[in-house]
Amino acid sequence: MSFVHLHTHSHYSLLDGLPKIDQLVAKAKEYGCPALAITDHGVMYGAIEFYKECQKAGIKPIIGMEAYMALGEMSEKRAKVDDDYYHLTLLAKNEEGYRNLLQLTTIAHLQGFYYKPRIDKNLLRQYGKGLIALSGCLGGEIPRLLTAGNYEGAKRVAQEFQDIFEKENFFGEVQKHPEIPEQEAANKGVLRLCEELGMLPVATVDSHYLDRDDAEAQDILVCVQTGKFQTDKDRLNMTGTDLSFKSPEQIFAAWKDLPEAPRNTLKIAELCNVELTLNKWAFPQYPAPEGRAHDEYLDALARQGAQEKFGARFDSAMRERLDYELDIIKKTGFSTYFLVVSDYVRWAREKGIVVTTRGSAAGSLVSYLIGVTTVNPLDFNLPFERFLTASRPTPPDIDVDFADNRRDEVIEYVREMYGRDKVAQIVTFGTMLPRAAVRDVTRVLGLPYSFGDRLSKMIPPGSQGFHMTVDKALEINPDLAKLYSEDEKVRRVLDLSRKVEGCVRHASVHAAGMVIAPTRLTDFTPLQREAQGDNIITQYDMHEVEAAGLVKMDMLGIRNLSILGNAVEIVKKTKDVVVNLQELPLDDKKTFELLSRGDTMGVFQLSGSGMTRYLKELKPTTIHDIMAMVALFRPGPMESIPEYIRRKHNHKLISYLDPRLEPILARTFGILVYQDDVLMIAIKLAGYTWEEADKLRKAMGKKIPREMIAQREKFLSGCVKNGLPRANAEELWSLIEPFAAYGFNKAHAASYGMVAYQTAYMKAHFGAEFITAILTAEAGNNDKIAEVIAAGRESGITVLPPDVNESEKDFTYIDDTQIRFGLLAIKNLGTDIVEAIIEGRRKSSCHSERSEESRDLQVGRDPSLTLRMTEECPYQDLEDFLKRVQHKNLNKKSLESLVKSGATDRFGDRANLLENMEVMLAFNRSTADISTRQNSLFAALPETRRLLLKQTPLASKEEKWQWERELLGLYVSSHPLQEFADMLRDQVVTSDRFPDLPEGSSVRMAGVLADCKVRITKNGEQMAVGRLQDLTGSCEIVAFPKTYKADTGVWVDGALLFVWGRGGGEEKRVVCERAIFLTQDSLSELGQSKVAVAFRSPSHRNGGPKTSATLAVGQRMVLHLNTQDKEALQTLRVFFASTHGDLPVYIVFDQNGQRRTIETNFRVNADAGVIQALESIVGSGTVKIV
Repeated sequence: MSFVHLHTHSHYSLLDGLPKIDQLVAKAKEYGCPALAITDHGVMYGAIEFYKECQKAGIKPIIGMEAYMALGEMSEKRAKVDDDYYHLTLLAKNEEGYRNLLQLTTIAHLQGFYYKPRIDKNLLRQYGKGLIALSGCLGGEIPRLLTAGNYEGAKRVAQEFQDIFEKENFFGEVQKHPEIPEQEAANKGVLRLCEELGMLPVATVDSHYLDRDDAEAQDILVCVQTGKFQTDKDRLNMTGTDLSFKSPEQIFAAWKDLPEAPRNTLKIAELCNVELTLNKWAFPQYPAPEGRAHDEYLDALARQGAQEKFGARFDSAMRERLDYELDIIKKTGFSTYFLVVSDYVRWAREKGIVVTTRGSAAGSLVSYLIGVTTVNPLDFNLPFERFLTASRPTPPDIDVDFADNRRDEVIEYVREMYGRDKVAQIVTFGTMLPRAAVRDVTRVLGLPYSFGDRLSKMIPPGSQGFHMTVDKALEINPDLAKLYSEDEKVRRVLDLSRKVEGCVRHASVHAAGMVIAPTRLTDFTPLQREAQGDNIITQYDMHEVEAAGLVKMDMLGIRNLSILGNAVEIVKKTKDVVVNLQELPLDDKKTFELLSRGDTMGVFQLSGSGMTRYLKELKPTTIHDIMAMVALFRPGPMESIPEYIRRKHNHKLISYLDPRLEPILARTFGILVYQDDVLMIAIKLAGYTWEEADKLRKAMGKKIPREMIAQREKFLSGCVKNGLPRANAEELWSLIEPFAAYGFNKAHAASYGMVAYQTAYMKAHFGAEFITAILTAEAGNNDKIAEVIAAGRESGITVLPPDVNESEKDFTYIDDTQIRFGLLAIKNLGTDIVEAIIEGRRKSSCHSERSEESRDLQVGRDPSLTLRMTEECPYQDLEDFLKRVQHKNLNKKSLESLVKSGATDRFGDRANLLENMEVMLAFNRSTADISTRQNSLFAALPETRRLLLKQTPLASKEEKWQWERELLGLYVSSHPLQEFADMLRDQVVTSDRFPDLPEGSSVRMAGVLADCKVRITKNGEQMAVGRLQDLTGSCEIVAFPKTYKADTGVWVDGALLFVWGRGGGEEKRVVCERAIFLTQDSLSELGQSKVAVAFRSPSHRNGGPKTSATLAVGQRMVLHLNTQDKEALQTLRVFFASTHGDLPVYIVFDQNGQRRTIETNFRVNADAGVIQALESIVGSGTVKIV
């Protein structure tokens, strides 16, 4: 008894189908199905993955699609008419049919999209060859006509499809869903059509999930897609119909009255024979000059680059390396790839776009010589083999980063260069991760937000290369496992979450991936438009598009490169200094002094409190120190940072297990820092080849036990064979085994370390220009703007409100101590009026002939530092401004915005100007009338009109704060919290430190409440949600009903609050436990506790905040570490990184049967709260002050 499922949905039927491809194929294999079809809604996302999975399982893959058919023509897009559609099941018979499916789904998305990607019968006539069609489910045109009682209409449509596909390729689709009365009516009509028109009936299931008990999980997906609750009545609900992936036995039992219907699925499977050629590379058609062969042209470019970069210094060793690389590139057939990448990188650099690379490409001398990379691999001992070997089956990855504000220019160049029908960005799929799945399931089930929030936070985040799942979380977290076993609601949520986790939630654009085809893209991949955009993207993701034969180009936009490029432009404009980022001296004293004192805000890869603290201790002096910090500051390797610092400052501590390790580890003081270190050790000491070393790296990354055992023995025996004692070999293995999975690519560290150095150099030498560039890049991100303003203030740079005389469109450098908001930052002010204001002050006719210097002195600036503009003519006063800015959009709304934001402060008090708004607008209009009659008979009449303002009370500082926040998004001239800053310094956590804290940390914060909204819970209780703004940014604040009820009066916009709560992590959200108004009196009553951060401990789980008593200060704090739990160790590191004091911390632990004591670089306060927090992490009684 055999059956083939021909109408099957995977999770690529977004938020409708539940099964993943591998699960679907595995179930088909379990049932003994000889073939299997995939027919997702309107897309072919999973076609290649499905094809490969079926081949692995020994099942014939049938590639198909459940198409959306327009009611008429797909070009028609009538409201409330063409949002309806029919379904049609399409299957590819052969390669021609597969290619036609690519065309159909592409055209459906690019031309026929209206609510759904639709095709029509005319299109099927054009691309119907090689396809088999089934009449469809109840949503098909024929079944809908039949259930409406229109048999003759259904017959005409069936005959039309027979004509389109040819008679033998059109089948009557029937399904058994006895719970749906319409289905039986449709089946009868289809069977009658089969008899009258000579069609074969074929049984399908229209499966959306694997097992019957998956129905609720699939319903959860539907509710997520439609934004509904499970209890909603008026919603799409399929739970009344069994849409499971049934076994052949179940199918034949259901069709015992018509067994030929399921048997005919085998006939269709025999007709379908699509054989795809995968992993055969099709490179773009690169136009080499004079028709030269690509190998020859690459060789010439590389040797030309060698002469330009090295000249006479290009010695025999360099030539040998170059010849070796070129030989490998030619043998692997990748010359075209190098030429294509070098072309668009060269174009970008010629246009002044800042470019760098990521990953192992910096290990290639050829890439350096043809201008792709910016790092000479010979200077940094970067191995080429980490990038490419002769046995590598796939093209190497040259990951290129561009300034993100100009990346689109590069993509447009590539489109123009190779043809728009040959270039597209790559799709990527967002999946339901465990935490998000728990939150979604909780919401759909109508459970309280706090329930889902608490449960999701009990699921640990995944780590690099090791994805988290609900099952893994239950293994790792005993508290979660306990809840699961004891609480029925928790069990239900987690059981449903484990079924939906990993399902595709949405399709979006890959951040970097591009493909360039030699012919039209639809010869290789289906296409669609990006969501809410016009960019054309592939339907195959980066893995499947490469399997289809296209080579992925990696073109990422990086904000820090935009900042670098903008800073260079500002320096040229303001100081007439041209900075060449590629020729900076790498031993610049000011740059390393800046890093050593921790002035790292905005420095690429080196900012953040934890990194900054290490840099201050390290006091870097070389680019190699920066590279090492870029590589080490990550989970796992971070543990080596204190030892790296100690050895840098005391070379006597450097030692090697074997002298052969010194050439590998000398620059890192004998410490494993890079993944390349592990590979080189395996090669030099254990006798591995590069290919074997790469297998070792992959095995360590995946941590497959069987493979790790084999690799361990291979490594040890290789070391012994090469003269290393077995004990030393085992010790060496114990060092590299835990490191390799997290180790950093050395070439990547070199490339990013160079960008880090460049940003630090710009900040050290051109601080105000650099901060101006950061502010411009972060425009619209008020939290980041606040953080940058605060950091600038610490460096003596003030960010001022906008000004009609000094501000350009974006943030504007004034001098080395002052920056102004740009005019475009003001809400309600459009580009046209901003341009009119700027253009108005650049007009050559000016009412005053004052010199540049006198004008500078009038506005209180040093003329030698003032940014001068060609023919700059500032507005002398308000009257002059209103006369010269004549624009239709200078109206009450825009003028009020200028005044409230402070842009007109030089002309008068804000409150006074607002009171005289009508007078000002009338004056502006009257001067416009005068200008229009200048060439008329009235031109000789004198202009006697003057602007006269009535006097009013001055604006208060509170009013200015409110207006600035309203129009600029944050407080600029000053901040309500400023007067409390010194008193709060050690009492609260600032919002910029939130990402450094573990989730669930107990925190105290102070700030201004903004955007506060009171919501009603499902239980009819009130709660509050808003943002708490401090001097460094803001975070979300949530007060659940109990807290809201206790402190109801404080939850108003503009309230200055001191809050206790729990939060931390990237979400930047604090769940409030208590809130009070912040005043001088209330702050005094809070006491002198200096601990702003604590961690969950039993004594703090209930009740309000506790004030800890101060202990007598001892000589040192000793922490007895008796755990190797990675989560605990990471929590410990973050705690120390966010807690500062004077007491040195020593850690005692057991290693290889011996007790060791190490001095850390951490310092804490001798405070009971600190001890309590530490013991909540590593255990009671483990912390002592001695």
